[in-house]
Amino acid sequence: MNSLVNMILSIDQGTTGTTALLIDQNLTIKDKVTVDFRQIFPKPGWVEHDLNDIWSSVEKAISVLLKRTKTEPKKISAIGITNQRETTCVWDKKTGKPLHHAIVWQCKRTTSLCESLKNKGLNPLFKEKTGLLLDPYFSGTKMAWLLENVSEVKTNLNAVFGTIDSYLISKLSNQQLHITDASNASRTLLMNLETLSWDDELCAILEIPVEKLPLIKSNAEVYGKTKGLSILPDGIPIASSIGDQQAALFGQSCFEKGESKCTYGTGSFILMNIGQTPTLSKHGLLTTVAWKYPMTAAPIYALEGSNFIAGAVVQWLRDGLCLIKNSSEIEVLAQSVFSSDGVVFVPALSGLGAPYWNPESLGLIYGLTRGTTKAHIARAALEGIAFENYDLVKTMEEDAGCALKTLKVDGGASSNNLLMQFQADILNTQLQRPANIETTALGAAFLAGLAVGFWSDLSDIKKKGKVDKTFTPSMDNSERTIHLKRWKKAIKKVLS
Repeated sequence: MNSLVNMILSIDQGTTGTTALLIDQNLTIKDKVTVDFRQIFPKPGWVEHDLNDIWSSVEKAISVLLKRTKTEPKKISAIGITNQRETTCVWDKKTGKPLHHAIVWQCKRTTSLCESLKNKGLNPLFKEKTGLLLDPYFSGTKMAWLLENVSEVKTNLNAVFGTIDSYLISKLSNQQLHITDASNASRTLLMNLETLSWDDELCAILEIPVEKLPLIKSNAEVYGKTKGLSILPDGIPIASSIGDQQAALFGQSCFEKGESKCTYGTGSFILMNIGQTPTLSKHGLLTTVAWKYPMTAAPIYALEGSNFIAGAVVQWLRDGLCLIKNSSEIEVLAQSVFSSDGVVFVPALSGLGAPYWNPESLGLIYGLTRGTTKAHIARAALEGIAFENYDLVKTMEEDAGCALKTLKVDGGASSNNLLMQFQADILNTQLQRPANIETTALGAAFLAGLAVGFWSDLSDIKKKGKVDKTFTPSMDNSERTIHLKRWKKAIKKVLS
């Protein structure tokens, strides 16, 4: 390998911002740059992103990163991409022009369509073929909505669909590529989990032309090369694409069956590696493609549970209630009281995900008294994130038939020691936080590096990983029981 070529560029396109990151062969991050973009809320329950905003954030993040690190683009061996999943894009395949705002994974506009399909008895069919449930969370019904409601999408013969990964790869290649990867495709309600191909029957039910969908590829191969960009030269290999939660699972080196991680981002997402068999959940979890690497190997699958609101509840306390000025203040405020004093916060601000799957649920703050302060509410909000994850982990243990020994954690909110300790206590399970919590971007970088020979194999990556802190349970059983009884009572009120 040319000695000048010694970096992987990872693009982590998230729900509220885009991060560009450079990593070397020793897993040392040279630097990272994050650029936020606006959130669009056309109606209650609707969430959109402007694809031009997203692309501008990608360009700016890369440009600032290269300038700040004084990195010559010729030192970039490959580009890896990871992205907010389920967010659905439509654009003109020839010009690259967006034909509508992206419909974000949080958006609830297709709730009535999902209910209609459920009433037709189609939920078991979709679950059997895709491992998913009929819920507005997923991409397929968003595509159906765009075809039904946006005239330019209906009439433009060059209109194509994709998730964020597809759109970014199209832009990076100057519209030469219209592809997706198996992990992102597995979140659309349209891909057959066993064949890893678009399912004609499901596409017909949602009236989505298969020819408008991207080609499904593996997660680590050279799809094509950069072309026609102002920020990067032509010819850099675009070598990986993977959904953000699967990327974090890979970035946490959960390569063996039974290994699990929880990412605390806008939402919280727990994934467990279940090996090469796409076992379906009996308790409301999802079965999804974790990754397909290398291209010739069988895919690896995962069980997944998702909470739509985690770090976003801290943003809401900051921007909605103005309890804090900066998100980082939440831990200090919560630590200023010994407990939540009986206050329970169910952070169902975008409905409840697994294992309840109730998109109509509303958030709840329960147990308020005249003695309640903003510190009690702050602490209850952090505890609410941990309680929701408790429900997911216990459900996952039932499906997997084994108890979790260690949960690897990452994402922005994993830096909150109070939250991590309470999570370990309520789960009665050890938590491990890596030295680098940017595991989503790392996962995409690892896959891209493997595709071009930057790293030799999985063991080459795993042996270089380092743990920052281990959180060991210290709560006694009686206190844990009181907490859980209070939580279950609050959940019943939300569901009723």
